[in-house]
Amino acid sequence: MKKISAAISLFALLSAMPAIAQEADKPESPSPNAIVDAAPASEWVTISPSDLLVMDLAPDAKGEARRVVIQLMPEPFSQGWIRNIRKLAAAKFWDGTSINRVQDNYVVQWGDAGYDNPESGETEQKALPEGLETVPESAYITPMTDDMVTNGIATHIIDQASNDDYFPSNGTDPYINETSVMAGWPFGFAEEGVSPVHCYGAVGVGRNYSPDTGSGTELYTVIGHAPRHLDRNIAVVGRVIEGIEHLSSLPRGKGQLGFYAGASKRVPITSIRLGDALGDGSVPAFEYLDTNSDVFAQYADARANRRDPFFIKPAGGADICNIPVPVRRTKVE
Repeated sequence: MKKISAAISLFALLSAMPAIAQEADKPESPSPNAIVDAAPASEWVTISPSDLLVMDLAPDAKGEARRVVIQLMPEPFSQGWIRNIRKLAAAKFWDGTSINRVQDNYVVQWGDAGYDNPESGETEQKALPEGLETVPESAYITPMTDDMVTNGIATHIIDQASNDDYFPSNGTDPYINETSVMAGWPFGFAEEGVSPVHCYGAVGVGRNYSPDTGSGTELYTVIGHAPRHLDRNIAVVGRVIEGIEHLSSLPRGKGQLGFYAGASKRVPITSIRLGDALGDGSVPAFEYLDTNSDVFAQYADARANRRDPFFIKPAGGADICNIPVPVRRTKVE
């Protein structure tokens, strides 16, 4: 079987660190959080406000504001759906819609209650803005190209011929040949290309049965164990980088698939806008830890092999979703 050679596997990321491994038995080894906290400013990458989707929910029972910030996937991944999402946000489509589904250990879903919601009793749907794309199923997977390497998307390059052990056939992940990180995001790699991964906080596009792939009007986020079986079957378009608690703590729906049975249970959405469209300075700047940096390699190793005092025995490995890419608000100097 032909193997992907344009990006380093998670296995390789965790195994190619002899200097770190020599420190394995030292109880004073830093925790993953300590490694991240000590990372210099040069190791962080700024997230453009235009790549943020800001969702404001109605205030909670105590009158507290509830804001959820989503980072959208970078090019060239999932771009057909993301173009739709940008159009929907600009048209204020989601204003006045709601969170309609909360399924325990699975997902929170939001959008028009009249869309494919068996419990709502509503069939009327909001008008859609013009120009939304119909995205083909082939877009779930993005072919790995030389351009990705040239443009710095695939930043880890290794020689397949001399590093065959870095690519154990389906040896590190039960869902796809390989997993790794590129441009700050977790991905799966297979012969046919690259696909985003459903980790906790991942945002995807709700859809009906194939060949429907969803327009982007219905979105969901993962609030439980990573549903990796959805990879390459539903579009991943982003991830929640702030405010996930406003979604994960919501009451679970009692209807089919966790849908709320009545309007009184649904959580109103005040607005959803792109970060650069707000223009009021209310959206903080964010940055992520450069996944091609030495600091990230140390962090990934520390996540896979906890050596800080609480841990007795290093695990020796980690699932791709157990090495979340650190994202933080930009520090004000």
